[in-house]
Amino acid sequence: MPAPVPYIHFAGHAAEALTFYRAVFGGELQLHTFADFGREDGAPTLIAHGELRGPVDVFGADATATDEPVAVSGLMLALLGAADADTSRRWFDALAESGTVVDTLQRRAWGDHDGQVRDAWGITWLVGFSEG
Repeated sequence: MPAPVPYIHFAGHAAEALTFYRAVFGGELQLHTFADFGREDGAPTLIAHGELRGPVDVFGADATATDEPVAVSGLMLALLGAADADTSRRWFDALAESGTVVDTLQRRAWGDHDGQVRDAWGITWLVGFSEG
């Protein structure tokens, strides 16, 4: 597992978000509910811990009263060189489908390609690749 791995507290949407990330990036997803862990500090169906492991690792859970749900400013998750050109384009397009393109995925003056997209949960991803 590469380090660090983002661990995101969602405002009641952890299952939806992590399932979405699995659809985008692939990999194996495990979701454990509050009930699975015997937790009583939230609804039994909330996610106490979720792990997506694959080409992109992401962990997450539903925020409780003592957790702050994700609110991101001034941070992006870089996927520079994490995949080939076709895969990177597919990831970018899938993230943008329910999100917002911040900077179009394009060829840069130095020859590499990159772009930024903010997903439906406010996470900004920098996706990029080198051809050749």
